[in-house]
Amino acid sequence: MGLNIADRVFDHSTFSKNRERLLKHDVSRQFFAAVRDEAERRDLLSSDHFTVDGTLLDAWASMKSVRPRDEGDDPPTGGGKNPAVDFRGERRRNETHVSTTDPEARLAKKARGEAARLAYAGHILMENRNGLVTDVLLTEANGRAEREAAVRMLDRQGRRQRRKRITLGADKAYDTEEFVSALRERRVTPHVAQNQSGRRSAIDGRTTSHGGYRKSQRLRKRVEEIFGWIKTVAGGRKLRYVGLARNQLWAEITAAAYNIVRLVRLEPDLSAA
Repeated sequence: MGLNIADRVFDHSTFSKNRERLLKHDVSRQFFAAVRDEAERRDLLSSDHFTVDGTLLDAWASMKSVRPRDEGDDPPTGGGKNPAVDFRGERRRNETHVSTTDPEARLAKKARGEAARLAYAGHILMENRNGLVTDVLLTEANGRAEREAAVRMLDRQGRRQRRKRITLGADKAYDTEEFVSALRERRVTPHVAQNQSGRRSAIDGRTTSHGGYRKSQRLRKRVEEIFGWIKTVAGGRKLRYVGLARNQLWAEITAAAYNIVRLVRLEPDLSAA
């Protein structure tokens, strides 16, 4: 920031006032890339082995804001600023309902039996050597989001790397014929956990018999440490911004902060820089 240690730090409102400029000029993406490139310069990134995973991040909107798409603009009456809304017996779906607070948020749930909530899908591409974030992406929360985001991040990764074969670890949610085929087309070996619950896995013995597959399955669980840090330390369990673009900006800055914390632990001399 060009500040000396004794200089007065800028007021917090400076960020809010300049957020649109940060979005326009993709500053957060450049900041994240600069931190990642520093890790690469120090030979701390794997160029061969990666892990991808996704999670739900609660949107800055309440379930009371979910209303039928064809309903008028008049807000519910009664209750003052916190009106009573009765959804009993009403089936709310993304096709028919939308949040008036954050129209880009979607009703989603991570597992069966959970209550649906307004959320975005957050995705991380992690390198397996030191568990550093090499890409981060926020998308609409839907049933295809994890796999589509993984392909997008791999394509962006491919532009930075030499065209060589790499491996990608992932959980059972990524075990589909379409996704595995997309990986193979990109010269990516799919180290995806097999989903054999009443179906046939797209991953067969040609992949699972290798020691590298078992190692990827063991290391891929480290990505949960990143999501845990983002949701607790960085306060990302519930997002604080409205709209996909602003939350993407937050995600890139947050991922860069996580990498900085990891870099300082891996390279203690950085703490004195």
